[in-house]
Amino acid sequence: MSQQKIPATVITGFLGAGKTTMIRNLLSNTGGKKIALIINEFGDLGVDGDVLKGCGAENCTEDDIIELTNGCICCTVADDFIPTMTKLLERAQRPDHIVIETSGLALPQPLVAAFNWPDIRSEVTVDGVITVVDSAAVAAGRFADDHDAVDARRADDASLDHESPIEELFEDQLTCADLIVLNKTDLLDGKGLSRVRHEVASRIARKPAMIEARNGEVPASVLLGLGIGTEEDIGNRKSHHELEHEDGTPHDHDEFDSFVVDLGPIDDPAGFAEKLKGVIAEHDVLRLKGFADVAGKQMRLQVQAVGSRIDQYFDRAWAPGEARGTRLVVIGLHEMDQNTVRKAIQALV
Repeated sequence: MSQQKIPATVITGFLGAGKTTMIRNLLSNTGGKKIALIINEFGDLGVDGDVLKGCGAENCTEDDIIELTNGCICCTVADDFIPTMTKLLERAQRPDHIVIETSGLALPQPLVAAFNWPDIRSEVTVDGVITVVDSAAVAAGRFADDHDAVDARRADDASLDHESPIEELFEDQLTCADLIVLNKTDLLDGKGLSRVRHEVASRIARKPAMIEARNGEVPASVLLGLGIGTEEDIGNRKSHHELEHEDGTPHDHDEFDSFVVDLGPIDDPAGFAEKLKGVIAEHDVLRLKGFADVAGKQMRLQVQAVGSRIDQYFDRAWAPGEARGTRLVVIGLHEMDQNTVRKAIQALV
């Protein structure tokens, strides 16, 4: 009798939706299952992996956390993801479950399709794709353009024949989902949440299950064990890219850019965060995340920004011999002027 396939859960969602927080909560209540975690970063600084490695979960040790930092996972499936999975399966002690956190800029479809590769298909199955949604952002219109106004402008302007790249990505992540987690619902009232539900549902033809969450708190029993086998249904979940470029045109991420800003110590974290909001708003930065060195503090400050919302907290002590510093990953649209944004952030210190 063949060995039972290892279930793998793919967790996707737009930048800042709360994927890492949800996974951190998940690792703390898996009921003893041994979890292997694969994290895909977009940019040069592996922030999410460092956050998760500090969670102290016995069933997911530092050796069980694998970071893929060579670019978006949907573009490096053959060169990066497949060899990683192969090595994972060759371990003497196999994981009970694999959790994969995609970059906020990743299309989940190519990743799910990769589970049909012969060497993987016989060993692993996609238990389910979970898409995390920032409910507060959707409620604020971050992806909820006025459809009537857009249609009217299209009628007047023949050049407006595509949705924005961000909007397409948002819809692609929803289209691939088996379960949609409407996160950050504590920031909305009942009417606002109802509007978000309607907005999300209106974006996709498929109707996956939809649940509500705050602070990424979802029981492991809800997230794991869906038993979908999503790789066998990938043909019904085509992305905008697949539908528009079925001639084999390679996919890229030219519409997004990321870069790292290195800074010295920060004297006033609260003041720095407040000034940073202005830079983010002025230059339409989509996401900013990283670590800061606070003068006079032995702890490292983690910084996470989505739009005008900035979270910062001390996550751990600086290790002996570790070079202290402030490093921030900035992610925005391709048109973003990197030098201008870099100088604006550096001027805050």
